[in-house]
Amino acid sequence: MGSVLVAYSGGVDSTFLLKAAHDVLGDRAVGAIAGSAVYPSSEIQAADELARGMGVRLIRIRTTELENQAFARNSPDRCYHCKVELFGKLREIAAREGLNRVVHGANADDLADYRPGQRAAEELNVRAPLQEAGLTKAEIRELSKRLGLPTWDKPSLACLASRIPYGTPITVETLKQVDQAEEFLRSLGFRQVRVRHHGTVARIEVEPEEMPRLLEIGLREQIADRLKELGYLYVTVDIEGYRTGSMNAPLGSADEEAGRP
Repeated sequence: MGSVLVAYSGGVDSTFLLKAAHDVLGDRAVGAIAGSAVYPSSEIQAADELARGMGVRLIRIRTTELENQAFARNSPDRCYHCKVELFGKLREIAAREGLNRVVHGANADDLADYRPGQRAAEELNVRAPLQEAGLTKAEIRELSKRLGLPTWDKPSLACLASRIPYGTPITVETLKQVDQAEEFLRSLGFRQVRVRHHGTVARIEVEPEEMPRLLEIGLREQIADRLKELGYLYVTVDIEGYRTGSMNAPLGSADEEAGRP
């Protein structure tokens, strides 16, 4: 590609992509990281430090997806509108910096999930080298480990909007509530955490092996008390445990009812 601007978040995929691009292209590979209310506050600083440790130049931008009603009303194509703004801004930066391509960290596994953001990438000619190479998440983790990247076993990330059911408006207050709830659980040592926001109900997802600890007397009460302080009336645990795309379940039901695949 000659030179690239990498859409970077500090997660497993985009960190590996940025590292690979920098190894091949040197200073002709630049990272770009977006900040807004939809991104966990603790992740931005950590991603910044990681990029600097790799010797990569990082450009920081702000996105304003919440000002776009097509995003804020939280329809199933929410991610499309978010990525249109992000990739549009990155294309402008790439042109200004004289970089040939914008690339992002979608992998081969993403093809099996509902990913409207992929449509935005295709429309704006943003390429996904990991996906083009057929690399799965497991393979990216293994390659990251070989390269000594600290993200090789990092829990999967997703924007905070993914915790809110489709049709429930996305607000700064709700995103902050979810962010603080998840930060609290991580401070207790839980690694892979989601707090799904259902109005007055917080539905906690952790890995199945971490459930016994989550339900320990004392710790369980501590968690319930803290989440109620944040504004939830009820605190529940999802017995299926953490899984990606759990908020897409209603979409599958709707497809089945309509006779769609």
